[in-house]
Amino acid sequence: MARLWIVMAATLVAVGAAQAQHASPSPYAGMEARQIKVLSDQQIADLRAGRGMGLALSAELNGYPGPIHVLELGDQLGLSGEQRTRVQELHTAMRAETVPLGERLIAQEADLDWQFANKAVTPASLQAATAEIGATQGALRGAHLRYHLSTLEILTPEQVRRYGELRGYGVSAGHGHGPKGHH
Repeated sequence: MARLWIVMAATLVAVGAAQAQHASPSPYAGMEARQIKVLSDQQIADLRAGRGMGLALSAELNGYPGPIHVLELGDQLGLSGEQRTRVQELHTAMRAETVPLGERLIAQEADLDWQFANKAVTPASLQAATAEIGATQGALRGAHLRYHLSTLEILTPEQVRRYGELRGYGVSAGHGHGPKGHH
């Protein structure tokens, strides 16, 4: 009898879980109201401001500091005046390069969204739009990564180590994979 109750209870739990699963909305629910479906307001703001949005994580997490974060941590890293000036110049150059790329990506995504919204998309227009978007995404990511690479050349190995520590990365982050003696 006890076994029967266990089987019945398990069945009720399974049925309830299945019903709950079917009743839950899509993880995309609400996104249909976005101006550009694939981009959140925050992503649009980040692209317009030239922020990295995780595009340079392969550099950041392997011991190649980002210019904006180096500037934010400048006092704790003990940046010299020359280092601070050079990193600021890199950051300014990075923004000058990435903001227009971000604006281009927003426009390209808006165009693709418009094509779908207006049922105007064709296989050829889809291929062209996604190729353009991919090229822009690649250029944007490459720019962010390049400025991480350039920032590394300005810092001492001790500042790079301290940067990783201040950013909360594990002891092994960047060790053994980055360049040796990068000065």
